[in-house]
Amino acid sequence: MATDSREDGKFLSRKMMVRCGGHCNENHNSVVQPLLTDLYQITMAYAYWKSGKTEDQSVFDLFFRANPFQGEFTIFAGLEECLKFLENFHYSDGDIEYLKQTLPDGIEDEFFEYLSQLTAKDVILQAIEEGSVVFPRVPLIKVEGPLIVVQLLETTLLTLVNYASLMATNAARYRMVAGKNIKLLEFGLRRAQGPDGGLSASKYSFVGGFDGTSNVLAGKLFNIPVKGTHAHAYITSFTGFSELKTRTIRHKVTGIPQDLLELSIKHRDALSEVLDISTEESSEGELAAMVSFAIAFPDGFMALVDTYDVKRSGLLNFCAVALALNDQGYRAIGIRIDSGDLAYLSCLARQTFEQVSARFRIPWFNTLTIVASNDINEDTIISLNEQGHKIDCFGIGTHLVTCQRQPALGCVYKLVEINNQARIKLSQDVEKVTMPGSKNAFRLFGADGHALIDLMQKVSEPPPEVGQKVLCRHPFQESKRAYVIPTRVECLYKVYWRDGRICQPLPTLDQVRDRVQASLKTVRTDHKRTLNPTPYKVAVSDHLYNFIHDLWLQNAPIGELS
Repeated sequence: MATDSREDGKFLSRKMMVRCGGHCNENHNSVVQPLLTDLYQITMAYAYWKSGKTEDQSVFDLFFRANPFQGEFTIFAGLEECLKFLENFHYSDGDIEYLKQTLPDGIEDEFFEYLSQLTAKDVILQAIEEGSVVFPRVPLIKVEGPLIVVQLLETTLLTLVNYASLMATNAARYRMVAGKNIKLLEFGLRRAQGPDGGLSASKYSFVGGFDGTSNVLAGKLFNIPVKGTHAHAYITSFTGFSELKTRTIRHKVTGIPQDLLELSIKHRDALSEVLDISTEESSEGELAAMVSFAIAFPDGFMALVDTYDVKRSGLLNFCAVALALNDQGYRAIGIRIDSGDLAYLSCLARQTFEQVSARFRIPWFNTLTIVASNDINEDTIISLNEQGHKIDCFGIGTHLVTCQRQPALGCVYKLVEINNQARIKLSQDVEKVTMPGSKNAFRLFGADGHALIDLMQKVSEPPPEVGQKVLCRHPFQESKRAYVIPTRVECLYKVYWRDGRICQPLPTLDQVRDRVQASLKTVRTDHKRTLNPTPYKVAVSDHLYNFIHDLWLQNAPIGELS
C-alpha cells in the first residue's frame, strides 16, 4: 500500500528527534543543533559571561565578499534551515554534560546553568527572501539580540547558508547555460561530501533550477522528482540470450503474452538493413539485458547504450527492443549516453530515431529522450551548445555537488553594533573592512525593469523614494559615485524571527525554486553571462559613507615617523 512521502518524512523526523535529545521539531535535521559549532564560540560565551556582558545587545551581519565561480551574482539559500535552528536552539542535559567534560577546568557551574536556560526567544532575525539574487557585502541575514546568544549562533548559521547558497548558485548557472528546454538531473550522491552534503546538494540543486535527482531519500524528504534507470553493471551482468529467465510480456491492452526477445530479434534483423549495421557486431548480452529491463519496466524503458559501442551495438539493440515494446502497446522513454563524444553520439542517436520513425511510421519515435551523463560541467555544456548537440537531458554529478570550480562561498558573520554603538573591523586589505552599524538595504530599479544597484543605508535614514534622486557611493573609493533616480524601490529585508517564533509564512521548496528564476529575470543579461560578466553595483548612501570613514579614522592607529 502506497504511503504519502510527506508523512514518511515526518516519521523519519520523529526518529531524528529521538536522536537529538527531544528538542527537534518535525522536518528538522538532527545534526543541526547548538553543539554544531566551533569551540571558540562557547569559550567566548564563557568569557562574555565572566565579564558581565550577559545584558549586552548586539547586531551581527552575515554576508559574503565575492561572488563564486568567477560570476557576478549569487543565489541566497538556507534561510528556512536557519529559522528551524532558532526554533530548536536549546542545550539539552546531554549537551551540558558533554561541555562540562570538554571545556577547560575551572569553568563555574553557574555558567552551565546559564547555558541550559538559553533560547533564541530574544533574538530578531531579518533576512533577504530565500531564492533571491544577492551580491557581495549586502548582509543576507541580520541578527540582533543578546550578545552571547547571537555569538553562539554564528558557526551554525554560516554552515547552513554557505553551502546552500553556493549549491543553488552553481545549479542556477547550469540552468542558464543549458537553456530552459533542457532537463537537468542531479546525479551526485555517490560523489558528494558525505550523506548530509548529498542531501543538501539534491535539495539546493532543485532550488537552483534542476528538474530532479537520483537521490531517493532527498525525493522522500523534500518531494523532489526522483529519476534513474540502470548502470552499466546491469548490461554486463548478461552475456547471452540463455540467461533470460523471463522472456514474455503481456500486451498493454489485450493482455496476450508475447516473447519479447523473439520480437526484438526480428526487429533487430530488419533494423540492420535500415541502419546499415551488421547484427554480428552487436552484443547479444546487451540485447538480453535490454529485453530483461524492458520486461521489468515496459512503460519506463530507458537504456544505457554505450556499454560496448553506441553506433554498432547500443542503438541497434535499443531500437529493436523499443519497436518490440511498441508492438505490445508500450512506448520506450529513451537512451542514456555516459561516455564518448556526446555531441556526435547524440546527433547520431537523433538521426537513428528519425530514420526508424520514418521507416516504421511511428511518429513518436523521433522524439525519444536522449540523456547525457559523463562528468559534465558548465564548460562542457557550453561546448556542446556550440557543437549543436541533440541532448534533451543532462545528468550531472561530481562537478555540480562538489562545486569543483569553487568549493566554498566564504560567508562571514561580523559584529557591527553593540549596545547601540557601531563597531568596525579594520584591515590592511580593504575588502575585509566591515560596514559598521545596523543597516537597511534597498534594490533600486531602472526604467527597463532591471535592477540598477543595491543601496545600504543607516537604519535611521529615510528609505529612497521612486522618482527621487539618490546619491549612491562606493563604500571605499571616494571618486566612485553616481546619482540614481529609481523607478521602483524594493526593501530587501523582512523580519523572519521575533519573540521566539517564525513571523513570516515560509515558502515551499517549489516556491523558492520559482523565486530563483523570477529574481534572475530582474538582473541584466550582462551581469549573468558566463564570460566576463559586468559587475553589479553595490553602494552606500552618502550619510553611511561619511559615517564609515569617520569611524575608520577614529579607530585606525596613527603612525609615527622617525
